[in-house]
Amino acid sequence: MVQALQQPVTFDEFNKWLPTSSECRYELHRGVIVEMAKPKGKHSEMAGFSIAELNIEIRRLQLPYFIPKECIVRSQDGTSGYEPEAIVLDREAMVDEP
Repeated sequence: MVQALQQPVTFDEFNKWLPTSSECRYELHRGVIVEMAKPKGKHSEMAGFSIAELNIEIRRLQLPYFIPKECIVRSQDGTSGYEPEAIVLDREAMVDEP
């Protein structure tokens, strides 16, 4: 039996396809959608702690940064997309980003 090769998914297609609510997270790895488990337990606790501490420092130093609750980061070559547990973004650099 011959199996047809799956066409790679673009970042824009992936972003449109993403479910708004799901028990899983999804990432795009070189054009292939991969199901990822949501962080839980100690991993989730550490992510939450790190975000809280970073926010305190951002506010204290009055930096133009923020930590979004959710975001998808596109790879430089556009073939991958990731949903990080935590990311610090420069508000001024994000002016043209959706």
